[in-house]
Amino acid sequence: MLEQYLESISLIERLHRQFLDVVKAELDASGIRDISNVQALILFNVGGEEVTVGELTQRGYYLGSNVSYNLKKMVENGYLTQERSAHDRRSVRVRLSRKGAALWPQLNEMFQRHAAALDAKREPGKGLPAAIETLRALEAFWRGVNPTASAGLKPPAPVPVDERGGSRRSAPRRPGRTSDAVAAG
Repeated sequence: MLEQYLESISLIERLHRQFLDVVKAELDASGIRDISNVQALILFNVGGEEVTVGELTQRGYYLGSNVSYNLKKMVENGYLTQERSAHDRRSVRVRLSRKGAALWPQLNEMFQRHAAALDAKREPGKGLPAAIETLRALEAFWRGVNPTASAGLKPPAPVPVDERGGSRRSAPRRPGRTSDAVAAG
């Protein structure tokens, strides 16, 4: 049982890395070079909302320093706008800029396409629903071991599109291994 447990954690980490590679390949194929795969996931999670760094960290299991750095780069590259909260000057809220809102539907379409391809290959009782059930059980276990862990992801709000068309996570480290998966995501 220990071997299966450790293998599942390792598999989650590998899947996360492969997912980031797929996102990067899709961005490259679209000629989008000014946003990284991790930043694209942050952009997708912001969606049509206005959020704080803390909210992104909680929802996406990103490290706060990584989120702050990536948000800064996304603001510099025109994907996000930010402003300090009027009632708490320490809190910065971000939302998609026009450029970010124009990219969001492309990311959404990519994820929809991936989900449809996976669903087409699904056998009854297998596939993503069964995997999600197992992963949720692992998450509940880890939350029980570490009660300060985040409660889970909230789906991003859809981005409203104007008439011109504008507008989930690293695994815990396996004992004795070094990993850059947490730093990447």
